[in-house]
Amino acid sequence: MLTHLRPALVLTAALTAITGIVYPLAMTGIAGAIFPAKAAGSLVERDGVVVGSALLGQNFASERYFHGRPSATVAPDPADASKTVAAPYNASSSGGSNLGPTSRALLDRVKDDVARLKSENPAAPVPMDLVTTSGSGLDPDISPEAALFQVPRVAKVRGLPEDRVRALVAAQTQDRLLGILGEQRVNVLALNLALDAGR
Repeated sequence: MLTHLRPALVLTAALTAITGIVYPLAMTGIAGAIFPAKAAGSLVERDGVVVGSALLGQNFASERYFHGRPSATVAPDPADASKTVAAPYNASSSGGSNLGPTSRALLDRVKDDVARLKSENPAAPVPMDLVTTSGSGLDPDISPEAALFQVPRVAKVRGLPEDRVRALVAAQTQDRLLGILGEQRVNVLALNLALDAGR
């Protein structure tokens, strides 16, 4: 029996070391050498201070900024650890709400969001990504339509001409990968930084 057990244990230990330690360390090292900024989290700096990541959305609540998609992430309730409270863009709790299309809570939230957005721009249809959450709750991008929908509000609050704000959106719009994969998108953090910089 020992003759059968020993090779199995040696093989298990060897594969565990290779696939659980050697391979992940090698890939991390290679990624850090070839793509150092991406391997470090695609951090975005302004004036030498890290202000976010190009890969993770942030909660921009001020009317002076473009807003991202709604986020369904949560955090433990400080008053009762057995409950959770809304914590938009909480990277330690990535995930969707798990509310289905027949959920009254989901329907009420979407209706409220649509009504609020319609009040800020009644002339345009509300883009879907401004009222629906992503699967991760951390999506950093919105569609160009969602960014353009917000232009009148941002321009009015900042006292800027709408054409200038539209030009910022156009400058920050990223095309499809290789021209065919995915959709056009606008990174909300990059757009808001460009807005603050007046570019």
